[in-house]
Amino acid sequence: MSEKNISIRLLIMITTPKLADKVKKVLDKRKLPIQYNIHAKGTATSEIMDALGLGNPDKSIVISTIPHNQVDAIFDELSVKMKIGSVNSGIAFTVPLTGANQLILNMLKKSDDEQNEECGKGDKKMMNEKYSMIAAVVNRGYSAEVMEAAKQAGASGGTVINSRRITDEEISSVWGLSVQDEKEIVLIVADKESKVDIMKKIGEACGMHSKAKGIILSFPIEDAIGLK
Repeated sequence: MSEKNISIRLLIMITTPKLADKVKKVLDKRKLPIQYNIHAKGTATSEIMDALGLGNPDKSIVISTIPHNQVDAIFDELSVKMKIGSVNSGIAFTVPLTGANQLILNMLKKSDDEQNEECGKGDKKMMNEKYSMIAAVVNRGYSAEVMEAAKQAGASGGTVINSRRITDEEISSVWGLSVQDEKEIVLIVADKESKVDIMKKIGEACGMHSKAKGIILSFPIEDAIGLK
């Protein structure tokens, strides 16, 4: 089997810790092999978080690899069981993956075969570039500055993940990267019209020239539910 035999997506759902357990049950039923539950914090004001259906600042980020032709069925099930878009429900979206190791491909192929009768076959959707995910990796303590800059360009809120740098110090210094180990990753969902402006504002305020030593990336969101 090669990577060409199955089209893979990364499913990312930002929700409350309580609802994360329901997400796991949906994924477990489909025997999806890779699942992660990451604790995070919301950054938006209470009014904005309520508008986004994320009233609780404590967040869980659920990540899983899924066959592309199961996306619609999984989204339908999440919408029914979790009422995506309502208060304290969350958002879910997928991004394309370009590869995976053979074990993961074998597991996903097995899950895909078992779901074919329900979902059908093929990978017929075209990329929906209405939304993008912006990821700003900055030194610990600078997530508020990232969001302040992002909001100037129209961002409504984001999610912060605490992380730790594992790159060799010598390699980091060659590329001019910060040697500070503790990092924060700020995730922001942006629409097509505001993505570039948001990234530019973050770069100006928290880029490599600043004390935040930020690295700003973006990747396309393909399918999404819960975004308003």
